[in-house]
Amino acid sequence: MAEYKIGSMDISEHEKTYKGFIKVATYVAVASIGVLVFLAIFNS
Repeated sequence: MAEYKIGSMDISEHEKTYKGFIKVATYVAVASIGVLVFLAIFNS
């Protein structure tokens, strides 16, 4: 088995995926809040 050294793994793809996930989650949260505000205003 190869020797593993802490901090030597390339995680650039993981970081890009995580940043993309956070961006999509932020857009979904903002859209959901927008829909809730729209329903609160016009659903009387």
